[in-house]
Amino acid sequence: MKNAFLNEYETRKSLAEFVLRAPRLSMDSKCVEFEIEFSKYQHRNHSVLYNSGASANLAILQALKNMGKIKEGDAIGFSAVTWSTNTMPIIQLGFNAVPIDCDPTTLNIMSHNLLDSLKIEKLSVLFITNALGFTGDLDTIKKICDENKIILLEDNCEALGTELPQGRAGNFGLASSFSFFVAHHMSTIEGGMVCTDNEDLLEMLKIVRANGWDRNLSAVQQRKWRLKYGIKSEFDAKYTFYDLAFNLRPTEITGFLGLEQLKYLHENVSVRYNNYLRFEKIIKDNPDLILLDRSHISLLSSFCLPVLCKSPILKQKYLDQFSGAGIEIRPMIAGNMQRQPFFSKYVKKIYELHGSDFIHECGFYSGNYPELSEADIEIISSCLQKY
Repeated sequence: MKNAFLNEYETRKSLAEFVLRAPRLSMDSKCVEFEIEFSKYQHRNHSVLYNSGASANLAILQALKNMGKIKEGDAIGFSAVTWSTNTMPIIQLGFNAVPIDCDPTTLNIMSHNLLDSLKIEKLSVLFITNALGFTGDLDTIKKICDENKIILLEDNCEALGTELPQGRAGNFGLASSFSFFVAHHMSTIEGGMVCTDNEDLLEMLKIVRANGWDRNLSAVQQRKWRLKYGIKSEFDAKYTFYDLAFNLRPTEITGFLGLEQLKYLHENVSVRYNNYLRFEKIIKDNPDLILLDRSHISLLSSFCLPVLCKSPILKQKYLDQFSGAGIEIRPMIAGNMQRQPFFSKYVKKIYELHGSDFIHECGFYSGNYPELSEADIEIISSCLQKY
């Protein structure tokens, strides 16, 4: 990543001016304004801003637990190829973490993976990751979840802007999380969001975000909570804590930067997509590499350039080509999460996940950013060639 922000100079200049004139920097009106504008962009009714995408994931599960929608010991399925902070809250909050295999052709859980898992495990929740800008067949997955009374959640931190014919990624589940960490589709340095259309969940998400109190609820919502628990004065309400919570609040800097970067999001997605199309043409003609299937996706919001080789030996060959050209590369997210030290420490049941193992052993990715120059794209393209 070359810069912290898209339109780096203008954003830094605007941020400096905002910090000098802002009446306060703790969570306030800019955060609310960003929540409203992000909801409009995402086409969801509500958004709740957090200090990170990881916090957003944690808050969703804690909120559902507080509401009695899930309880300790319930089985929560998750994409086996994902990031640690999609999985850790499942364990931390006392749920049964069930990894579900991912299809190498899409890097994601497909409906057939879910159906295979349901033959051996009864799930209360599916917390799916839309990995690296790609998704599974979310419309079919949603139908399966509805039929089996499974709560569908989406970690959409890597697929902001991706669209399927049936809707935008992040809009298929009860709630979805987003990350605005540096190098994501839009950056607030640190920051995250939860989107939902459910009013009750919205209230609990705000309670979970800020210590368990009601200060960030509307007046009508506050009245409901205070009547329920017999809180008779504003004085007592200030330090009344209704349920288990954390301090996951963002700052006004997060809200301001979110509004600034949201202006450039369409451009960001468009440039990344066009870059990916150029790389995809080379991958298609290289018999060493696997062309990822995006036929069910109408708009790919490319998070990065995933490279999936046909064998571990070929992976090493292309790793050497990329590294030799000075291109920074990463594992395919965290690979098969079962193979991470923390997971094997706390989860004892191991599943056969052949697709996720293949992705783990044969894949890596490099950056795909709007700031890539023509020379950068040519270097990356050369590394994708078979020699």
